[in-house]
Amino acid sequence: MVYIYLTHPKYCVFCYSNKCLKMKENKNQTDDYLSPHFITRSNWLRAAVLGANDGILSTASIAIGVAAASNTREPIILAALAGLVAGALSMAAGEYVSVSSQTDVENADIEREKQELEEMPETELQRLAEIYEKRGLKKETAQLVAKELTDKDALSAHIRDELGINEISQAKPIQAAFASGAAFTIGGIMPFLVTLFLPLRSMEYSLYGFAIFFLIILGALAARTGGSSVTKAIIRISFWGTVAMGLTALVGYLFNVTVG
Repeated sequence: MVYIYLTHPKYCVFCYSNKCLKMKENKNQTDDYLSPHFITRSNWLRAAVLGANDGILSTASIAIGVAAASNTREPIILAALAGLVAGALSMAAGEYVSVSSQTDVENADIEREKQELEEMPETELQRLAEIYEKRGLKKETAQLVAKELTDKDALSAHIRDELGINEISQAKPIQAAFASGAAFTIGGIMPFLVTLFLPLRSMEYSLYGFAIFFLIILGALAARTGGSSVTKAIIRISFWGTVAMGLTALVGYLFNVTVG
């Protein structure tokens, strides 16, 4: 039997069937089924979509506003470039500061939880059991689960189940800042290229049309990546993009000032 196993790896050491191969296939199927859900992408996806959306809208809106009051191309290009650079740096810095503040709050809560576990472990154990009981476990089962998790790693159990902090939801300032800044730059480059190459006489309409096109692509990609409705994402992003660019163009027309 050992000889057969060595020459035919798919067979079990103890039998001539392909039982081992089937067990491995079942395990692979289970691993695929338990593959990461869309929520694992929430941190970087939120920052990336916000950054790209803001990059497209901000740069296009600034360029449209200047184009509505300008007879030459140079002021439009300068405004779009300035908006692109300033916006990317602002998004990255703002996202880093914002998410760092969230991290500070999380760390403060964790330190407080450490202190409470040292000072009143029994109360904390009971609190943990009550959490599991509210989730549907019987009182005895909840007590048992709380006791075993506390014995293994009390702090991790309280961080996860009492504070609601886990690897998925935990704030990551550097990741969020990089995703926002890079996404804003990518989004802002698209309308900036329009200001360089499209005809000046129809610049406002070209910027609007291409910006909506870029926003639709962004909405579709974000929806597919996040597992949500593509149609709903496209409608939402197109509507608010139109509102933002329309209002900016209106400002340029209302002031009726010639730039350049």
